[in-house]
Amino acid sequence: MSDSDTDKLTTMTDTATKAQPKAKDNAPSGGNFLANLVFNIILPVFILSRLSGDDSLGPSLSIVCALAFPIGYGLWDLRQSGKVNPLSILGVVSVFLTGGISLLQLDPKYIAIKEATIPACIGIAVLLTQRTRFPLVKTLILNAQLIRVEALYSALAAKGMTALFERRLAQASLIVAGSFFVSSVLNFVLAKVILVSPPGTSEFSAELGKMTALSYPVIALPSMLILMLAIWFVFSQVKKLTGESLETFLVEQGE
Repeated sequence: MSDSDTDKLTTMTDTATKAQPKAKDNAPSGGNFLANLVFNIILPVFILSRLSGDDSLGPSLSIVCALAFPIGYGLWDLRQSGKVNPLSILGVVSVFLTGGISLLQLDPKYIAIKEATIPACIGIAVLLTQRTRFPLVKTLILNAQLIRVEALYSALAAKGMTALFERRLAQASLIVAGSFFVSSVLNFVLAKVILVSPPGTSEFSAELGKMTALSYPVIALPSMLILMLAIWFVFSQVKKLTGESLETFLVEQGE
């Protein structure tokens, strides 16, 4: 169960949104971050590490219980958002796959392969969408609910900087895609190093918990920092290319 996958997928859009300056009375809340941490990291790690012995839940039931929290939270979050987020769905599927592989007692190498495949596929998707009308990174960063996109592009056009700004967005996409590719490699290495016991044993469940605990500081946090770097890079170009501050193009509260 890679929470580096799950957290990064389910919070990617929120991160892009929170990184953007907001109106004074529209302060971001840390509730989503705390809920992600509790349901995707703390509770599963506690169950797998402390309750997987034969004298408590046992290996199989501990995995089922640990999986129930990120899956349940992911489905609840999808319902609360009121819209289908493909990234969130992929995060839930990732947890299901890890649970299925564990409960079927398949070779741990399949978990390592899954851990590497999902972020690699997202990285490829980021690159492929660059050739479409709706590049993923551009859609996330230039959020129409927060940025007056038409006004921004009018200012860029007036300065003759539209093409250069698009190139900067493409460079940001490469940064984000690169973060997923790095995550793919780190996921694979972490799974191969930690998951060494036979599936179906309490030792394997404990190792799964250890992998979950380490995935956040080792993989998810660095990846999210790279994403924040990409967002900052794009926003820093707004003033440089238009001569106006980013706040000029923010959507006014209540607009």
